[in-house]
Amino acid sequence: MSDALSWSSNWAWALPLIVLTLILQVVGLALINVRLVPLMTRIRDQRTFFPVFVSVMGLAALLAILLLAFQAAFRTLGALPDGRMALLYSLNAITSYGHTDLMLAPHWRLMGALEALDGMLLFGLTTAFLYGHIRQVWPVELQQPAVSEKVRL
Repeated sequence: MSDALSWSSNWAWALPLIVLTLILQVVGLALINVRLVPLMTRIRDQRTFFPVFVSVMGLAALLAILLLAFQAAFRTLGALPDGRMALLYSLNAITSYGHTDLMLAPHWRLMGALEALDGMLLFGLTTAFLYGHIRQVWPVELQQPAVSEKVRL
């Protein structure tokens, strides 16, 4: 197989997978948000807010991690001998950890690099989601005033 042909098939596989995993991530995070924000808003004024907030944020983080792991498992395209190796390689790629002795066949290597790019996008979305979730449900009274507000005081 020529290099040009194998690389074009990598792009043909990778770009739709990147779009699909980004859509799955956005939908998954939106579903988590739809359930957790109303819960946190209802209990925001109660004395037990902080322990519940910590628990709910832990749950949100766990669900986001499971969503990322699902997306890593989703990518098993037969590039490695078995599912366990494929999942390990995929988790290494999307996290940019890179400390594994697994090597893809030459015609799949561009796909591995594109998977790392996808992982950066997925983790960026997840980080923005968790930050936005904290900002949305944290009581205004407990938030530190912005620098511009401190200057006016």
